Amino acid sequence: MSGPVLVGVDGSTTSLAAVEAAAREADRLGVELRLAHAFAWPTAHVPPGVPPWDPAGNGAPGPARSALTEAERRARDAAPDLRVTHTVLMGEPAAVLETESRGASLTVVGSRSARRSAGTRSGSVAVRLAAHGGSPVLMVRGRPDPAGPVVLAGDHGHIGREAAEFAFAEASARGTDVMVLNGFDTREGRQPDRPEDTLAALRKEYPDVTVRRPRVRGGTRRAVVAASTRAQLVVIATRGRGGFTSALPTRVSRAALRHADCPVAVIHAGEETA
Repeated sequence: MSGPVLVGVDGSTTSLAAVEAAAREADRLGVELRLAHAFAWPTAHVPPGVPPWDPAGNGAPGPARSALTEAERRARDAAPDLRVTHTVLMGEPAAVLETESRGASLTVVGSRSARRSAGTRSGSVAVRLAAHGGSPVLMVRGRPDPAGPVVLAGDHGHIGREAAEFAFAEASARGTDVMVLNGFDTREGRQPDRPEDTLAALRKEYPDVTVRRPRVRGGTRRAVVAASTRAQLVVIATRGRGGFTSALPTRVSRAALRHADCPVAVIHAGEETA
C-alpha cells in the first residue's frame, strides 16, 4: 500500500512521541505523513458551512492549530525531507481515526490521550484500531531499549508473512535482531505454527538481520510482555478481526497493547505494510 502514515495528534507528550515515530516510519516507507487531530465538536455547535472534516484546519480552535503546528515541527525534526499534511476531523478520536486509517499504510497513536476520560483504559484507541481499523497499527508506549531486538510473536502461535516482513524491515532499519516468540496457546490448547519457510525467505531478503528463537514454555502472552522490557519494538501477527463486543479476538494482542514496555505494532494477515 502506498497510502500515508497516519498519526493521531492531540498535543499531549505521548502523541508528540507518536508523531516522531510516525515520521520515521513514513520516511522508511517513502510515503507522506498525515497528521490528524480529532476535535469533538458537537453537531449542534458546528458553525454553518463547516464540514465534519477540515483539511486546512481553518475551522478548528486555536489549541488544535497549535497542536498541529508543534506536531509538524517535531515531524520535520525527525525526517527533514518528509512531506507532511494535516487534517482536523470532527468526532470521537477512535471513530474518526478508524475511518481515516482505511487509506493509510500505517496508523500510529500514542499510548493514551491527554483528553481521555477517567474510565478509559490506556491503549483503548489502539485496541479499537487494531480490531477494526483499515491498516496496521503502531502504538508508541513505554521505554524502548535502543540496544534491544525487534520481538515478533503471533496470536494463537500464528506468524504471518506480513507481520514477519514488517519485523524484518524494522530490524534492518534499526540495525538489530529479530527475536521470534512462538509458544503454545494454553487457553485453547493449540500448537504453534512453524514459520520456517517464511523466516528462511526473509533471512535471504534481509541478510543483515539475525533471527533468535528462544524457547517459549507455554503461552506467548507473558513472554511477549517480559521481552518488551528489553526490546525496541514488539510486532504481533494476528488473524481475523473481532466483533465490536470484543475489541480484539486474542489475549496476546490485548496484553501487548496494554502492558508492553515498548512500542507495539499489530499486523493482520493479508495487510501490506512495506
